[in-house]
Amino acid sequence: MPKGDGGLITQNRKARHEYTVLDTVEAGIVLHGTEIKSIRNHRINLKDGYAGIRNNEIWLYNVHISPFDEGNRFNHDPVRTRKLLLHRKQIDRLIGEVKQSGITLVPLKVYIKNGVAKVLLGLAKGKKQYDKRETIKRREQERRIEREYKPR
Repeated sequence: MPKGDGGLITQNRKARHEYTVLDTVEAGIVLHGTEIKSIRNHRINLKDGYAGIRNNEIWLYNVHISPFDEGNRFNHDPVRTRKLLLHRKQIDRLIGEVKQSGITLVPLKVYIKNGVAKVLLGLAKGKKQYDKRETIKRREQERRIEREYKPR
């Protein structure tokens, strides 16, 4: 794979179902050793991941990056906490937003951009159960309409 190319590695489909995404922010990830090789092999899981604030910095929690197969003693802890790289103004804005009640930072996608691993964070508000049902109902209606009007 060329260094400049790479594209989408993984995305968190569950996040769009569980949360209403209000805004998104692109952040770099501080990786150790063989973690980038595992990410390039699509060995990353965002399902239970979230971002939080510690010491006026943004950190990524519960994101599982599998150990690299040929990594031997240089391998990493799969679910370690990883620092996210953002500009100070972005961090300050996110801290202000997260301090509002019910707002959280959720990783939506991980991708490679110009040879560097990036995570797309979503500023999200949790959905209630009836909101989730409404979303499913709307999606099914759209599928039904698409099927009806599909040219034969």
